[in-house]
Amino acid sequence: MEICQLLREACSYYNWVGFYLADQEREELVLGPYIGEPTEHVRIPYGKGICGQVAKSWETLIVQDIGTVENYLSCSVNVKAEMIVPILKGEQFVAELDIDSHQKQPFTERDKVYLNGICQLIAGLF
Repeated sequence: MEICQLLREACSYYNWVGFYLADQEREELVLGPYIGEPTEHVRIPYGKGICGQVAKSWETLIVQDIGTVENYLSCSVNVKAEMIVPILKGEQFVAELDIDSHQKQPFTERDKVYLNGICQLIAGLF
């Protein structure tokens, strides 16, 4: 939870910060710690929505305008953009970091590098 709080405080356009944990047996993401508005998406099947896509691809995904995405699971009408970073421990997908923004096109290459680095460090906690 502290990591979520620190990230949210570090950047004004990180409006929802949370983790989805991998349930490998069920091939689902399970909502972990987060800071922000409550979400009804507590379990997401791999492949569904952009979080589920990252669980399959293991690649960072930046959506600068969620209105342009068909396979999107809306958490809030306030969300305009989203960034998802996979967390890999060795050769295994264990979780992902999900950042929602209330602004369109807020994410930069700096965000991508910064958040990927944090996720590499966090992987050691799993």
